[in-house]
Amino acid sequence: MTNINIDRINDIFKDRESTSIQPMKKAAVMILLQVIDDEVYIIFQVRAKKLNSQPGDVCLPGGKVEEGESFRDAAIRETMEEMNIKKEDFEVIGEMDYFLSPYLMIMRPYIAKLNTNNIKFNTSEVDHIFKVPIKFFIDTEPLLYKMDIGPINQDGFPFHLINGGKDYKFSKGVLDEYFYQWNNYVIWGFTAHIIKSFIDIIK
Repeated sequence: MTNINIDRINDIFKDRESTSIQPMKKAAVMILLQVIDDEVYIIFQVRAKKLNSQPGDVCLPGGKVEEGESFRDAAIRETMEEMNIKKEDFEVIGEMDYFLSPYLMIMRPYIAKLNTNNIKFNTSEVDHIFKVPIKFFIDTEPLLYKMDIGPINQDGFPFHLINGGKDYKFSKGVLDEYFYQWNNYVIWGFTAHIIKSFIDIIK
């Protein structure tokens, strides 16, 4: 075994860049804007019904960050793949604040302007798209549900190893779940959270 002394510890940590102690899933999404008759719209997708994950949910273009890929590049790639558009068909304006979920995922949203009307979305991933004017989100307060998060499954937990045992005061949290209703669509979850943050910054 390598001898551990202060010099060894110094060598390990002096130029080390931090990362998450717990492995985090990484995702990137795009708030894709389109100007129609001088009004700004946000483009949403309805996920294909045959997908294993969240079929039929409303979402923004985006997905998993691949190995060696930046968040920005992932957002661009996923937008191109799902919307079936070229890189020159849209321009990235900038980056939103990122979202940390309690389910060990970091999601970084970007904002882009669409420069084409020729959208032939990828039907293997997208059932259809719809557009909502930004004005709706500015004028509409979403429904807010505060969802408790905390220790739920305690089977097999070694309570005997901690001070207080089963009476230990575990930390609990609250996850804000927002819901926007637009015509027959419900925008909720991470998507609604990101949109609300986006609108709050604009306002």
